[in-house]
Amino acid sequence: MSDLDRRKFLSRAWKGGAALLAVAGTWTSWDLLRPGLAAGFGTQVTAVSPDAVPADTVIEIPQARAYLTKVNDEVVALSEICPHLACRVPFCESSGWFECPCHGSKFDRAGDYMEGPSPRGMDRYAVEVVDGVVVIDTSEKIKGSDLGTRVIDEPPKGPHCTEGEA
Repeated sequence: MSDLDRRKFLSRAWKGGAALLAVAGTWTSWDLLRPGLAAGFGTQVTAVSPDAVPADTVIEIPQARAYLTKVNDEVVALSEICPHLACRVPFCESSGWFECPCHGSKFDRAGDYMEGPSPRGMDRYAVEVVDGVVVIDTSEKIKGSDLGTRVIDEPPKGPHCTEGEA
């Protein structure tokens, strides 16, 4: 094999390998790149009876990627995605707040901003009760409350699950 043929072969092999790696990376990351296409998104998700929704804590509805709680006797569906950089925000049972493990944003049980780098409160989904069952409309995301807005006045119940104290 001549030097020119070897150069062409190595060049094509390098380009082909890079293209294959790019295709494989895109294929495996498709759900992360397009979360709206995942199951449950852009649809109406049937959850639970309104009586099953707690007023002092939350329940997770994985199919909707949301949490349900009652705020002033109204059922509220909160997106589990942090408005800061789209990390999943778990609910901390000990503090009674949502606490983002990525950058430390904290939100009260109603999803209102408490501290951290988030630009607003947690986003919500439209909710209605149909035939005695809570239905979450994941196609209709409602922008979270502005900084400083407080719907409920609930200080943390106990220690936080993430670093820093409010």
